[in-house]
Amino acid sequence: MIRRFSIVSASVVTLGILLSVLALPLVPVRAVSGETTVPPVIRITPPAPVFDDAKRLEELAARRKRVAEAIGPKGLLIMFSAEPRVYTNDVDYQFRQENNLYYLTNLNQKRATLVLTPGNAQLPEVLFLPRRNAAAETWTGHMYSAAEAAKLSGIREIWEAGEFTPFVNALRKHEAYRPKPENILMSLATVSAGGLENLYSAAASNQGSLYLLQFPPEGESREYRQEQRLAATWTKESGFMIQNASPIFAQMRVRKSPMELQLMQHAIDISIEAHQRAEAFASQAKWEYEVDAQVAYTFKLRNADNWGYPDIVGCGPNATTLHYEESQGPVKSGELMLMDVGAEYGHYSADVTRTFPVSGKFSKEQAEVYQIVYDAQEAGAKVIKPGATLSQVHNAATEVIKDGLLRLGLITDRTSDWQYRIWFMHGTSHWLGMNVHDVGGGAQFQPGMVFTNEPGIYVRPDALDNLPKTADYEKFIAAVRPAFEKYKGIGVRIEDDMLVTEDGVKWMTGALPRSIPDIETFIAKARS
Repeated sequence: MIRRFSIVSASVVTLGILLSVLALPLVPVRAVSGETTVPPVIRITPPAPVFDDAKRLEELAARRKRVAEAIGPKGLLIMFSAEPRVYTNDVDYQFRQENNLYYLTNLNQKRATLVLTPGNAQLPEVLFLPRRNAAAETWTGHMYSAAEAAKLSGIREIWEAGEFTPFVNALRKHEAYRPKPENILMSLATVSAGGLENLYSAAASNQGSLYLLQFPPEGESREYRQEQRLAATWTKESGFMIQNASPIFAQMRVRKSPMELQLMQHAIDISIEAHQRAEAFASQAKWEYEVDAQVAYTFKLRNADNWGYPDIVGCGPNATTLHYEESQGPVKSGELMLMDVGAEYGHYSADVTRTFPVSGKFSKEQAEVYQIVYDAQEAGAKVIKPGATLSQVHNAATEVIKDGLLRLGLITDRTSDWQYRIWFMHGTSHWLGMNVHDVGGGAQFQPGMVFTNEPGIYVRPDALDNLPKTADYEKFIAAVRPAFEKYKGIGVRIEDDMLVTEDGVKWMTGALPRSIPDIETFIAKARS
């Protein structure tokens, strides 16, 4: 998935779901003939993972401990919950917690704020939480009690959210602070006004640090405006230097724990079923949104949190637009359909793309382009091992793409740094996790890291029309025009989710057919 954030039309999805329920292929979960069990053609999503509460809380505590160690006794960290996003007027989007706060607390509560002060032996962590309000819950649903928040997060020092502002004011002025007794929602300690002396001593010599997420960004942040507003009130005279906490989390989150991998695998499994249902149904559809409805139906059916990113379902020339999200085009039997869809489950996203023939059979030209992309993806996968990098995966795939494009006649010079980019204009990989484009940067591969492998070729119908009007480009256009006319309108991307292991790689999306024979065989069986 190569994208920016955008919005899916609710009306289109609703209409599509209604159509899909009426036309969904019947999929037997289990058929028995004598002693033989016949598995379903479409792979049904396995049950969701279930975790032991003690182990889950132990992992959360270990994460907070690692962050505290990175901050050190002279620093403090303040983390805000995500701000509600307005859909229109007085209607908000569904709330989704800020990733890093969720990573440390497992809490999906608005107005929750976490403060870590590693140098305070008495109260190293405090959670500020809105007090439950029966009138508000009547309208907007259940809010966490202190006991529920503690059970989910493992944090045992919980103060009412109204205490946060006076607490921060005291920190800024190096003053002792004690919350009002009635605003201590939960505590395992006798809360005194002390405990911050070491932090204030560091600040007195200008050695204190205030850690905030994504600060300082350039311009106004899309996601971390609360942090910007807080930092603006924190003067240098306070003795605290503003530090960016994001690199700490990036280093931690790029390598997934076994628990995280189970959540990611479940998101992937839901996505695999959605892809297969869509492939089975596509020949019955007249419009792309009908195929997209199979995805929405499956995500709801399997209790996904949401999609990890807006669906891409493009048929024919629409498959050559990387961020095609409208799903309003016609579905035609002789064309390819590109589907880039991934579920989110437990705050972790899948990211899966398949390109398949609506008819169930690739044409000669479609197969020629598809095989190049398939071979490029295989080449990228072969270099995956501990110590390798995303750049090496991209370079390996790109060399195969160049050879293939030269063979098809779509480029004239494989050493050119611009010709192949007309048809393959994006990177091959990105990190995957709590974001579909997750943290990690240029880190070398280690076991437990997950990323995508997604080469593509896109022969846009207007690709040659938009090239610069220079002699070199005119010569290029004349040379590739015959091949362009042959392959015009074909768009292919194949995307799989890769887990780095101790000795290589695991294809987490391996259960979804990928080769030309496997795709054609699956579609034939599913539609029969």
